[in-house]
Amino acid sequence: MNLFFDQAVTRRGFLKACGAAALGGYLLPKLLKVAEARELDYKKGYLDPQPARYYDKMAGNKIRCRLCPRRCAVASGKRGFCRVRENRKGAYYTLAYSNPCTIHIDPIEKKPLFHFFPATTALSLALAGCNFTCKNCQNWDISQSRPDDTYNYHVPPGEMADLALEFKSPTIAYTYTEPSVFFEYVLDTSREARAKGVRNIIKSNGYLNPEPMKELIPHLDAANIDLKGFREDFYRDITGGTLAPVLETIKLLKKEGVWMEITNLVIPGKNDAEDMVNELCAWIRDELGPDIPLHFSRFYPQYKLANLPPTPTDTLVRVRDAARKAGLNYVYIGNVPELDGENTSCPDCKKVLIERQGFDVRQNHIIKGKCKFCHKEIPGRWV
Repeated sequence: MNLFFDQAVTRRGFLKACGAAALGGYLLPKLLKVAEARELDYKKGYLDPQPARYYDKMAGNKIRCRLCPRRCAVASGKRGFCRVRENRKGAYYTLAYSNPCTIHIDPIEKKPLFHFFPATTALSLALAGCNFTCKNCQNWDISQSRPDDTYNYHVPPGEMADLALEFKSPTIAYTYTEPSVFFEYVLDTSREARAKGVRNIIKSNGYLNPEPMKELIPHLDAANIDLKGFREDFYRDITGGTLAPVLETIKLLKKEGVWMEITNLVIPGKNDAEDMVNELCAWIRDELGPDIPLHFSRFYPQYKLANLPPTPTDTLVRVRDAARKAGLNYVYIGNVPELDGENTSCPDCKKVLIERQGFDVRQNHIIKGKCKFCHKEIPGRWV
């Protein structure tokens, strides 16, 4: 399969891509959907069921899933909470393998990762399913679906790594939905990618048990974890999950040396209370250190929280100030270009090191991992 740009791209799609390019300053090829530039098999439904990992057999052909903290007990013929793992007469199968429903080329800054090879791209992919039910999910149409219900491409692990090389993307990003639920595909693809010199990152809710996470970590280069709030009742109400396992995942990634950044979507009236924000920032400082980048992201009404207003800009400034007061050195505001909250500054000399507009890097004064002006070492993974 040779690389080409599909001549049948619709006028509407072309104008949409060009409009996005004008706003973000990107070349059209960087924004084209990969699958539209390749002849990839595309059909509705799951394509390549594979034996699942991390489960125990129980009496009566039931199984106990050990992949995520839900530990679903699944009867024969049924699926787990994530909708993608099925018990077939006492054997557990994943239906989310080699069947991504979305493939794009994204700037690495979109994940967001600001201290990880800035101004590079990531071949970004998702498969249907999730182990959360977030009321604010912007990708709910695929995260809350089954592989049976989405239109999927057939891309085995080795071919995905080849796609990254073909599109000159040094990184594969497992994102948009929850990579934990398509664990086997992430694991096998990341192994193939590493063998071919391609890096791997996950954008995750962190709801994965320690054993599978430890198996994946040797193949991971970076992670952005959504720390959605700092109260168990918030997690139960908004995500359908629990907070404690997410904190354990974050600590494990830090301990194992995976480069990590954290995102907190600030939802008005839900997780923006001063005491919750202060506790979240203090936990990050005390458990992870002051140099972990923290991204506060603006909420926009969608899905089951369409009744709420967008996050006020003064709220975003307040939480950023709280994080800085707590001692965090790299705090960002996302989804609000007018706030100029996405630049990286040196904690010592205070000069702007990386200037960003949207996902576009305008200038970069980090040289060999250090501030160009005062030579302070800046934590991250740099070109």
